[in-house]
Amino acid sequence: MAYQTIKKVPTSEEIISKIPLTENGYKNIERHKEEIEAILSGEDSRLLMIVGPCSAWPSEAVLDYANRLQQISEEVKDQIKIIMRVYIQKPRTVKGWTGPINQPDPLAEPDIEAGIWYCRKLMTQVVELGLPIADECLFTHNARGFQELLSWVAIGARSTEDQEHRIFASSLDCPVGMKNPTHGSLKIAVNSIVAAQHSHYAVFDGYEVKTAGNKYAHLVLRGSNDKPNYSVEHIDEVAGHFAKGGVVNPAIIVDVSHDNCLINGVKDHNAQATIVKNVIDSIGDKPELRKLVKGFMLESFIKEGRQNAESGDPIDLGGLSITDPCLSWDTTKELLLSVASKLRA
Repeated sequence: MAYQTIKKVPTSEEIISKIPLTENGYKNIERHKEEIEAILSGEDSRLLMIVGPCSAWPSEAVLDYANRLQQISEEVKDQIKIIMRVYIQKPRTVKGWTGPINQPDPLAEPDIEAGIWYCRKLMTQVVELGLPIADECLFTHNARGFQELLSWVAIGARSTEDQEHRIFASSLDCPVGMKNPTHGSLKIAVNSIVAAQHSHYAVFDGYEVKTAGNKYAHLVLRGSNDKPNYSVEHIDEVAGHFAKGGVVNPAIIVDVSHDNCLINGVKDHNAQATIVKNVIDSIGDKPELRKLVKGFMLESFIKEGRQNAESGDPIDLGGLSITDPCLSWDTTKELLLSVASKLRA
C-alpha cells in the first residue's frame, strides 16, 4: 500500500489511562444520554440545542466558552437541554485543516499523537464541568478513547450514505444524528436512519460482531444544494418518509448553519438565530410537526465570524473560528434566553 509509516499511536487503553475521567464525569454522561433519549422519544418536552464552535480550537478559548455555556445551561434547563459541540474532526469538501485530532496546531505539521492528547484532555475538561458534549464521526477507526465521553454524535452529510458509517451508528450507545446528504434527498437521509436503527454484522477490532441497532438515530436537516430545507413542507415530507420507513422515535434536529443559512448563495452565520425563531413560529400551530422537531444545532463561539489560519496573518486566540463563521457569544446567549422565555410563555 502507498503510505509511509511515521510512528505508532497510543492505544485506547493508554489514552484513557493517561487522561482518565472521574466517576462523577461518567455518571454525568449517562444522565445526559438518558435525558437526550427522553427528549427524542417525546417523554421530555424540552428542546435540544447543540451549540458550540465549528471546531474545538484553541483549547483555552473553548474552555472559556464551555464555562459560559454551563452557566447559561443552568438558567434555561427547564426548557432547553444544551449539548456543547466539541468537534475534533473536520470534513473538507476538497482539502484543508481536518481538525485538532490530526493537527492540534493548525500552523504546524500534522501530529496525530499530539492531537490525541490535546483532544482527550479538552473533552474530559468540558465533561467535568457538567456539560454533555457532541462530536461528528468523521473517522470511525479512531473513535476509541473519545467515544465514551460523548452524549451525542453526528454522522455528517458526506458520510450518511456510507455503509461503514451507518453500521458504526448502529453500534453506538448514545443518540446519533444522521445529516441529510449534500445533494438533498430526504428519502436517502431517512434510509440512513432506518439502517442505523437496525442491527448489522461486521468486524470490529478483529472480532465478528452483531451491532445492537440505535433506536435513537434521528435526522439532522442541514440544507442542501445551496438551498435551505427547514420549511414546513420539508418537515412534512420527512414525516411521510419516517412513517413509510417505520422509524422508531421519529425526530428532527434543524442545523441552522451550513446550507440552511445561505442568503443569495452566501453563508450568513448571523441568520442562524432568526432561523431558530422562525422554525419555532412556523410549527407552533402544527402539533404533529412540533412533535417531530426536537431541537436545533448552531455554530457559535466567543467572537463573531471567522479568520483564515492559512493566510499568514497573526491568529486571534480569543475565540474566533478558523473554520466556519460562528455567532458571537452575546448573540448566542440572547437567543438561548429568548427561546427559553418563549417556551415558558
